[in-house]
Amino acid sequence: MEVLDFIEMRVPAKAEYVGVVRLTVSGIASRMGFSYEDIEDLKIAISEAITNAVTHAYSEEDKGEITIGFGVYENRLEIMVADHGGSFNLNKIKDGIGPYNHNEPIENLREGGFGLFLINALMDKVEINNKFGVIVLMTKYIDEAEVGFDDQISTTQ
Repeated sequence: MEVLDFIEMRVPAKAEYVGVVRLTVSGIASRMGFSYEDIEDLKIAISEAITNAVTHAYSEEDKGEITIGFGVYENRLEIMVADHGGSFNLNKIKDGIGPYNHNEPIENLREGGFGLFLINALMDKVEINNKFGVIVLMTKYIDEAEVGFDDQISTTQ
């Protein structure tokens, strides 16, 4: 299924911009027809991903940017949150994301801890690429029947 719209935004890696991104995802998801509960889940998940980037991606002196991409499909919303990155090349990002290696300790991911597990619980699919900074790709289907059995956390080192 082809992407209908792609929305991209960049915000300073500062906690005070989390609310702006939450409002954005809420507006996009509402327009797509997501339920109130799903919109709340999306807002929490994106908050966790952005807070992780704000907390871990940059030093105090080196305040960078966080790039957020929203891939709008007929049946789902894909959200990418990236630190240390420029604009998204959607196909390149998707090619670079692979299955999570279950032998890899979760602590080796900078995203480790409660945030990743919360994101995984709220979203239908979560993938992580940490080759150049960290890209978190989160997918939420409008119709939960679309969710595949094997849609779990996956990462690429």
